[in-house]
Amino acid sequence: MGKLRPGEAEWLAPDRTERPHPLRNLLLLLWTLLNCGLGGSAQGPGEWTPWGSWSSCSSSCGRGLSVRSRRCIRFPGEELCWGKTHEYRLCQLPDCPPGAVLFRELQCALYNGHPVLGPQKTYQWVPFYSAPNQCDLNCLAVGHAFYHTFGRVLDGTPCSRDSQGLCVAGRCLSAGCDGLIGSDAREDHCGRCGGANDSCLFVQRVFRDAGDFAGYWNVTLIPEGATHIRAAHRSRNHLALMVRDGSYVLNGNWAVSPPGTYQAAGTHVVYTRTTGPEETLRAAGPTSQDLLLQVLLQEPNPGIEFEFWLPRERYGPFQEQAQALDWSLRQPQPREVEPQSPETRAAPAAIPPWTPTSSPDPCTPCPDTRGRAHRLLHYCGSDFVFRARVLGRLHQAQETRYEVRVQLVYKNRSPLRALEYVWAPGHCPCPPLALHREYLLAARRLISPDGTQDRLLLPHAGYARPWSPAEDSRIRLAARHCPI
Repeated sequence: MGKLRPGEAEWLAPDRTERPHPLRNLLLLLWTLLNCGLGGSAQGPGEWTPWGSWSSCSSSCGRGLSVRSRRCIRFPGEELCWGKTHEYRLCQLPDCPPGAVLFRELQCALYNGHPVLGPQKTYQWVPFYSAPNQCDLNCLAVGHAFYHTFGRVLDGTPCSRDSQGLCVAGRCLSAGCDGLIGSDAREDHCGRCGGANDSCLFVQRVFRDAGDFAGYWNVTLIPEGATHIRAAHRSRNHLALMVRDGSYVLNGNWAVSPPGTYQAAGTHVVYTRTTGPEETLRAAGPTSQDLLLQVLLQEPNPGIEFEFWLPRERYGPFQEQAQALDWSLRQPQPREVEPQSPETRAAPAAIPPWTPTSSPDPCTPCPDTRGRAHRLLHYCGSDFVFRARVLGRLHQAQETRYEVRVQLVYKNRSPLRALEYVWAPGHCPCPPLALHREYLLAARRLISPDGTQDRLLLPHAGYARPWSPAEDSRIRLAARHCPI
């Protein structure tokens, strides 16, 4: 049996399945045409022609405008087209040479020697920038204390001497990251125009390590491609920045650099220092090479906050480098090992897996945590969702600590290391994790009030499912339904 067309479905009664008579369809079509042609309601908006080509730039140097247009084609009874007839984009040409006549100056000069305020009196005109509307052609009479407004400036005129905006139809507008004037498109933290921060990861921590002597201490590696870099602290210590070849950008060789803007790794580094004392380092990025952030210690370190965004494809190599150099990405978690000096401390990857202790006391059954609602609740409400293999388990007082190897990250609010500790409340955690098994885990980040402990917490009756391809598909589906 063939499929019903939309027009035919209108004629089917609930208890009938035969096709309607063709004559009825013809009558319906004639009624529709007559209704549209004899003053019936409008049938929606017209249609736009394709956009025309972009015009040449409005300026011969510096910043200017390019415009393109389209026309609305509509039949009698149709509404106007929805949208704009003109679209403007920014065009950037080489900088104007010194002494070049500005676009606004040229427009004012067009009225030089022409009678404006009377048939006999003429003036010489220069731009006047203190008038209320920046996009009016406000010109000051040379040698006199008044200005005159000659209507609007031409499209593409800068709004003011130092403004990034351009005048379009009498309004001061800025360009979005897509180059279109008036566009709301903005770059995300990953540097993608109109992106949603989903192509990069956020690295953030507080460096609290303190050495036993004054001098330079490594804080973190800032990898190539990092954006939105920030580091700050409040102490008499000084931040130092080193490039790949070992030379210092600022505060190197035991010399304190003045506050200001420095060029490093293809980006501008803004270094500020107040008498607070507070010291801040910022850079927009992206960096064109690795940078090493250090601190020149002169007094105990109260903590150095740093953060940056990193493309996802660069996060893995960065994590390996940081672990090889023993620069942990989060605060080190307590370990039951003998204290060691910074020179002899082992990297996290070299820590042997924990061996299981003696069998615990019998535990009561855990509550049933199966179902889509439970999965969705914990995925959306957790800070981390990842796939991991359980390497060890240790019972401590009223807590259980699992050592896991992270294999795949589905969601993270801060970076995860290859080896992590996951803490669960109670001597009999629910759900329990078996050694040498792989799980999908949803954990929360728990930081102690004094900042000395930074843990991954697996809540009681939380989400911990044995990994399988089917569960992998379910957790990826849950990610689409979290509220933004």
